[in-house]
Amino acid sequence: MKKLISALLVFCGLALGGAAQASEAGHPWDKFPAERVTDVAALQRGAKLFVNYCLNCHSAAYMRYNRMQDIGLTELQIKQNLLFATEKVGDTMKVSLEPKNAKEWFGAVPPDLTLVARSRAGHGGSGADYLYTYMRTFYRDDTRPTGWNNLVFPNVGMPHVFWELQGERKAVFVEEADPHDHAKKVHKFDGFEQLTPGKLSKDDYDAAVADLVAYLQWMGEPAQNARVRIGVGVLIFLAFFTVIAWRLNAAFWKDVT
Repeated sequence: MKKLISALLVFCGLALGGAAQASEAGHPWDKFPAERVTDVAALQRGAKLFVNYCLNCHSAAYMRYNRMQDIGLTELQIKQNLLFATEKVGDTMKVSLEPKNAKEWFGAVPPDLTLVARSRAGHGGSGADYLYTYMRTFYRDDTRPTGWNNLVFPNVGMPHVFWELQGERKAVFVEEADPHDHAKKVHKFDGFEQLTPGKLSKDDYDAAVADLVAYLQWMGEPAQNARVRIGVGVLIFLAFFTVIAWRLNAAFWKDVT
C-alpha cells in the first residue's frame, strides 16, 4: 500500500511538473476583458463575426439560432442577418461541410465550437483568455501548408481567417541562451512586424476579437449571466437570514441560565 501511495505521489509530481513546464514554455495568455460577456452589444457583434467567419467550417451543433434572442436579437434579425446555413431559426448551428471532405482538405475535421471557451481553460488562464490570445497571435509562415502559424498553438492547421481585418504580420524571434543550459540557444519571441495593413487598427481588431470570444464564452452557457444574478441574490438572502437566525437564537436563549 505504501509503495502504491509513493508511486502515485511521484506520478502526480511528474504530471504537475510537466504541466508547469509546458505552461512556462508556451506563449503567455493575455487577459480577456470579461466584462464583455455581459455587454449585449458586444455579444451581438460577436455573433455576427462567428456566423460570418467561423461557421463556414466549424459548427456549434449544441446551439440553436433562436437562442440568440437571449442577447437581444429578434427572430427577424436572426433570419435576415445570421441564417446562412439553414432556413429555420430553430435549427442548430451546423455546417454543410462533410466530415469526410473536411478531413481530406484540412487533414482533420474542424472541431465543434459550442463549448470551446469552456474546454480550453488551463494553467495559462481561462478558456476565454486562451481564445483571446490565440486569435491575436497568428503570423505568416511560408513553411506551413496554410501559410500561417500561431504562437499559442504552434503548427496549427487552421489558417488566419481574420487576416484581412488584422493584416499580415511576421513574428520576430531572437536567439538567447537557454536559462537551464547556457551552452544552448533558444528562440524567443520578440514581437510582430506588420507586413501589410489590415482593415482595422490594432485596438479595433483587439476589440473585435474580444467581442467574438465574449460570444463564444456566452454560447458555452447561455444562462450563465442569469445564474450569476440568481447566485448573488441567494447569497444576499442567506446572509440576511443568517443575521435574523442569529438574533432569534439570542432572544430565545437569553433567559436560559
